[in-house]
Amino acid sequence: MLAYHAAFLLLVAGSTGFFVALAALNVRHADRTVRERTEWLADTVGVEDPERLLDYHRLTTAASQLQSVVVLAVVLLVLYTGLFGDAVAAAYDAIGSDLLAGVAVFVGAALAFQLLRVPFDAFETFAVEDAFDFNEQSPTLFVRDKLVSTAFTVVLVAALGAAVLFVVETFPEWWWLAATGVVAVFLLATQVIVPRVFLPLFYDFEPVEDSSLREAVDEVFERAGFTCDDVYVMNASSRSGHSNAFFTGFGATKRVVLFDTLVDQLDETELQSVLAHELAHWKKGHIWQGMAASIVQAGVLLFVAQFLVESSWLYAMFGAPEVPAAGLLLAALWVEPVSQFASPLSNKLWLANEREADAFAVDVMGDGRPLAGALAALTSENLGNPFPHPLYETFHYQHPPVPERIRYLTED
Repeated sequence: MLAYHAAFLLLVAGSTGFFVALAALNVRHADRTVRERTEWLADTVGVEDPERLLDYHRLTTAASQLQSVVVLAVVLLVLYTGLFGDAVAAAYDAIGSDLLAGVAVFVGAALAFQLLRVPFDAFETFAVEDAFDFNEQSPTLFVRDKLVSTAFTVVLVAALGAAVLFVVETFPEWWWLAATGVVAVFLLATQVIVPRVFLPLFYDFEPVEDSSLREAVDEVFERAGFTCDDVYVMNASSRSGHSNAFFTGFGATKRVVLFDTLVDQLDETELQSVLAHELAHWKKGHIWQGMAASIVQAGVLLFVAQFLVESSWLYAMFGAPEVPAAGLLLAALWVEPVSQFASPLSNKLWLANEREADAFAVDVMGDGRPLAGALAALTSENLGNPFPHPLYETFHYQHPPVPERIRYLTED
């Protein structure tokens, strides 16, 4: 048993330590490179105060890594004090149905993680984001959003957990394959549920109609050979000063969403270029490719998890009852680091797709400079770090770094 504990701690604590060290390396690399390229930042990106960008990068990185370390410490504490095993046993003793007891265990774990995140989210919102003039939330709105998002999370976890536990019981030999199908259905459903059910709980969506913005949108749609009636501006500024845009859904549920902050920060041609880039993800099949990659990844991890769930030592390590819900949660702790270390593989697909989307936007606009200008403006407005360390980029970046994209877009 000692060997299992050593392997577990090496994998879980070692992976956390690796990514904390990688984040620190990235901060040092950014500090050095930003100072070396202050002239490029000012002339190309419009960053007149590089120290402000670096301060924001340091603080957000430190907060994120502190959270990961604290979460790991709490998880290990709960496991090694026997609290996890006792809580699972209590749930199964108190609830007559094994399925409902398993769902209760999943929901309890989700609620515990949500609660653990609250102080970190509050610090990020009211200390970091507020200090850099991004935060637009009041404490009351923050609490309201947390309660609503937690309730939504409980519903999703309960539904997904019940489906997975059902297939575990129904297909004991091949449940990993059936569970992969459940994940596939879930991913498809989120394409509709998130923009049409979840986000409207927090933001207002105004359809873009009869305006110069609508004309600009229709123009780029026509150039791209694309049709979509559902184009909305989301009042992201009610929560944050950050800006973005996204495309989601499929078939009749397609929807283009522009943050109001994005509309305010970009001129018309820059906005069109961003929209053309987003449309490329649909036109080139990137959404389906990404979904297929996620399903394959989930299938591989569930295949590994099946062997773990069927191993008695997994439960004996922490004195947990040998029930599927406990096994799945414990297995997740083993496979999550594996997923993190495998992220460069999936990132390669996303990087290729992002480059193709940039090329599509250039073809649609007939010029790469509008998208380059949009990227510069977004980097400046959002205080993004344009110079990631190459190793950090390998594990964390699904878009090429901004300097690389601008160089490609503006080269003759």
